[in-house]
Amino acid sequence: MTLRITVPRQDVDDFRRIGEPILFVIWHNRLFVAAELFRRYRAGHPIYTLISASRDGAWLATFFSACGMRAVRGSSSRLGHESTKALIEVLHAGNDVGITPDGPRGPAYVMKPGALVIARRGGTRVVLAGIDFESSWRLPSWDGFHIPKPFSRIYLRIVMLRPDPLEDREGGARKMGEALAAINPDRKPAPVRKQARP
Repeated sequence: MTLRITVPRQDVDDFRRIGEPILFVIWHNRLFVAAELFRRYRAGHPIYTLISASRDGAWLATFFSACGMRAVRGSSSRLGHESTKALIEVLHAGNDVGITPDGPRGPAYVMKPGALVIARRGGTRVVLAGIDFESSWRLPSWDGFHIPKPFSRIYLRIVMLRPDPLEDREGGARKMGEALAAINPDRKPAPVRKQARP
């Protein structure tokens, strides 16, 4: 709530005016601020996110629920048939869906094709979120997870895509990943988590 968000006026106006369901795509290490972005700029549009059915996923689902986001529990690592079907049903019901295309284990900044598949089958547009942190703590996780410092500024960009012009699944996912990377500068390298010795 203390964050100061700078965003181009046209971006936020377009984001608020979309009356149809959207697929919201954000890198995993910027997930901390997703709920706040929806609270400020997409109020009144319920958003569902895919969260692992594991015990760790239960904690994340509880956190998101407290932030006003809803969970679809399933295989977030493989984005299997059941999970894909559940997210498409959420879109068809008129709700937004949020995806971290490089989560839950990475590699960081590598776009998996699941987001493109869901957008095409759900017949919805894709909203890419670009977040540049003025000042943040970086966790020693696989993605260098960002936690913005209180009262710091973040710079937000919103880019909208239609999945139709994107080519085949792999090529389309690559183009979407390049577009997402272009609006998410990383000023500092992510910490490298040490591997346990065998």
